[in-house]
Amino acid sequence: MAMATACLRLAAVPLGLAPPPPRRAPTATGVRYGLKTSRLSVAVRAADGGTGGEGSTEVPEIVRAAQDAWAKVEDKYAVTAIGVAALVGLWTAIGAIKAIDRLPLLPGVLELVGIGYTGWFTYRNLIFQPDREALVSKIKSTYKEITGSSS
Repeated sequence: MAMATACLRLAAVPLGLAPPPPRRAPTATGVRYGLKTSRLSVAVRAADGGTGGEGSTEVPEIVRAAQDAWAKVEDKYAVTAIGVAALVGLWTAIGAIKAIDRLPLLPGVLELVGIGYTGWFTYRNLIFQPDREALVSKIKSTYKEITGSSS
């Protein structure tokens, strides 16, 4: 009979709701946490030379360079507007690329275009020896123009 009464009590609790967990006294945990915190702050002060970080105003070199560059700018509003416009443009371009990527036929069409261009380039420049020699000489002359070398 006692078993039946216990089952009835469990069935009386609504589904999905559990009684709240018992509360613990925060004093023991708080003391341990406070000791760890105080030991950490003592270690930081000792590593910092005892100043506690209050007297150190050392700025990293990259931040100093950025501050100097910003101080040299005459029209700060225009530079800020260009920066915001660049971020908006980047965000828009990423959205457009994601939208194009979701289209069902476009990736397949672009793949066919790539295969077709590869075939055309191979036929035009790589199959016959005179065409290959012309391509190699064009690549070498372009390389010389870019690097400025005479050899």
